[in-house]
Amino acid sequence: MKKTKLLLSIVLLISLWIPLGGSKVHASNTFTDISQNHRAYNEITYLATGDIVSGSLNGRFNPNDLVTRDQAAAMIGRALELNGQQRPTEFKDVGSGNFASGYIQSAVDKKILSGYGGGIFRPAAVVSRGEMAVMISKAFGYEFGGTLSGAANALMSIGIAQGMTNGSFGADHSLTRMDFSIFLARAINPKLRVNSSVTFSNELFVTSSSLNVRSGPTTKYPVVASVANGASVKSAHKVGNWIYIQTGAKEGFVSGSYVSSSVDAPPASSPLADKTIVIDPGHGGTDPGAVGFGLYEKTVVLDTALKVKQLLKQTPFDVQLTREKDVYISKDNRSAFANNLKADIFVSIHANSVNDSSANGTETYYYKSAATNTRITESAELAKAIQARLIEAWNLRDREVKTAEYVVLKKTNMPAVLAELGFISNASDNEKLASPSWRQKAADAIFLGILDYYKGNGYDVKKYYNLVE
Repeated sequence: MKKTKLLLSIVLLISLWIPLGGSKVHASNTFTDISQNHRAYNEITYLATGDIVSGSLNGRFNPNDLVTRDQAAAMIGRALELNGQQRPTEFKDVGSGNFASGYIQSAVDKKILSGYGGGIFRPAAVVSRGEMAVMISKAFGYEFGGTLSGAANALMSIGIAQGMTNGSFGADHSLTRMDFSIFLARAINPKLRVNSSVTFSNELFVTSSSLNVRSGPTTKYPVVASVANGASVKSAHKVGNWIYIQTGAKEGFVSGSYVSSSVDAPPASSPLADKTIVIDPGHGGTDPGAVGFGLYEKTVVLDTALKVKQLLKQTPFDVQLTREKDVYISKDNRSAFANNLKADIFVSIHANSVNDSSANGTETYYYKSAATNTRITESAELAKAIQARLIEAWNLRDREVKTAEYVVLKKTNMPAVLAELGFISNASDNEKLASPSWRQKAADAIFLGILDYYKGNGYDVKKYYNLVE
């Protein structure tokens, strides 16, 4: 009987907790070593509700353990809903196997984090209070003048942090997981701050038929209110794409995709919300695609596609990927996937390769035979828009827009293109394909090309261009 109870306890713990550096199972809001009387109970529980922090398989949070740079990157990344897909980074000491590799690279791309020069990040280094202040100031857009003291003052002025008993900020003091959680939770939710006052200075209007207001900046947080279409709300700060607002006596977070600063009565919903965009990362799984200098095409294009998705998620567009993991999907199934969704456009991402190592440059394809895909004109427009942006972003040889009978273009029912970012078989092109920061530029270019296409077709997409820095 005792063994049965022990086994049930173990199974229950495994079902409730997330390993510190491993794959996500399920997040609970409480931890066995964080009682309701714990001084950080409210902050840690708040973050756990949104899967921003996690514990070990035995249900412990380990609050007094020192927080490392990779753990901090993961916490901030989850709070801002950055792309956390594990992948290669620009740092020698952060491989794709590091649980926080995706968050680290995403945070570096957003200029929230940086390395130490020479391609070193030091993921296991302990975070100090001063470093925490700079991280949070950058992540949440605080004005701090780029200095450690400025960041410390910014956090203290709005009640996120307090000074030490000796009157200093204690910038060199190592930080525990508990303390980092306190500071991060306070940065997100003003009600947890030492000084909970917040200024709602801007007026926004709801553009969806009904908008949920949540207690935190992800859909994992509970709904605290609902606001009708066209209603006016007051806004304060942003956390990623979520905005902290006030409506009547209620405060909480709403998705920035469904509010507008326009003083005009907004439409019931954006016409872009009816547009499904399918992004197709080529190859995958048992099909690596082209290989050059140890780099796999399937890895390059998946990372680029996920970056495009992160941008499109910040717009009303419905974005779908044919794959989001390293799995094999047949060409016919990729086309069928888009057709079944009745997608508005289809964009396939690839890297080129030929036996001639001198071949280089970027080219984009569409299918020109009306016998199957009848959307020739629109496909050509989309290809030209994306090709122009890729050339501008990567500055490679312009191999221009071309036509081809690729299956994924031939068997789709909507405007469809296939972008060859560069030649994985060419040393110079390969360097850009291998670089996470250059892949981000490619993703930005594809996103901007998509906006250009819709702008050319009469849609108002002007405000989404500023999503690319």
